[in-house]
Amino acid sequence: MDNLTHSLVGALLGQAGLKKKTGLAMPALIIGANLPDVDAACFFWLEGVEHLGFRRGITHGPPAMVLLPLILAGLLYGFDRWQTSRGKRPEGRLPVSFKWLFLLSFIGCLTHPALDWLNVYGIRLLEPFSSQWFYGDTLFIIDVWLWALMGFATWFSLRRQKRGGEWMRPARVAIAAALAYIGVNGVITAAYEARDQDFVSQTVIASPVPLSFWKREMILGRNGRYTIVDTAIEGRDLGQTSARDDEKFIEAVGNCRLPDLQEVRPGSDDLIAFLFWSRAPFAERAPDGSVLLRDARFYDPRARDRFTVALPDVPCEPLPIPSEL
Repeated sequence: MDNLTHSLVGALLGQAGLKKKTGLAMPALIIGANLPDVDAACFFWLEGVEHLGFRRGITHGPPAMVLLPLILAGLLYGFDRWQTSRGKRPEGRLPVSFKWLFLLSFIGCLTHPALDWLNVYGIRLLEPFSSQWFYGDTLFIIDVWLWALMGFATWFSLRRQKRGGEWMRPARVAIAAALAYIGVNGVITAAYEARDQDFVSQTVIASPVPLSFWKREMILGRNGRYTIVDTAIEGRDLGQTSARDDEKFIEAVGNCRLPDLQEVRPGSDDLIAFLFWSRAPFAERAPDGSVLLRDARFYDPRARDRFTVALPDVPCEPLPIPSEL
């Protein structure tokens, strides 16, 4: 999920009462909720799409869930001691407990992979013990409804606290509502996937869409050819390049046969990272007749540089017609 969502989760947990446990509790929760994304620093040394094979891995796995909170708690505890030694410690700050700083940092960090698991991008929850990807397919990576719910609840709770009212209840109600919202979305995804399980594809992905949380973009395909459907697929087939009626829009992606990737794999860090990350790979013809490797989960021409690997030395072999697949 995006970092605003992670931050709001940390803030809500604090407003629900956890910030009363120790001084600097809110920084522990909010920073902890974002800390696994320290792996974004890889953009400074990785090129192209190599980040796809690094992100949401080692800093999201079990060892990191212990080490990162420990480091954060140590830094916050040291910061409090440093302010005290310089006579700049705020008078209103609660006494700082290293034990509680660690526990709150730990709770904040745990919320991060839990949220990241909820979208179609995937997360390697067991890294470094296993590099298996896990997918929740439940929420779009930026969910404005969660923003609105958690943002309003955080503001309202802080406002009540400032005025001397009961300020923990709004945050607790919002947390319960957010969990219920996530649960409803999980049921919606399960219903969409169950409906299309009899489809002839090998891959069925119910991908949440922005704004319309009750809808799913279905990704159905096999052999490097995927069909993207926004609702039901009755009466449609993989050979249909596009169709539109009152309710449906179908788009077939993948017009080249997937090349023998073992032959072009050596020496290509971009390709290795892409294949490691990709869940629905397909080959698209480039303007020069070569191959572009893409993933049907992120079929957006504007995102080519971020989720696309060019194979300039591999010619595009047209895919056979659907009846031959």
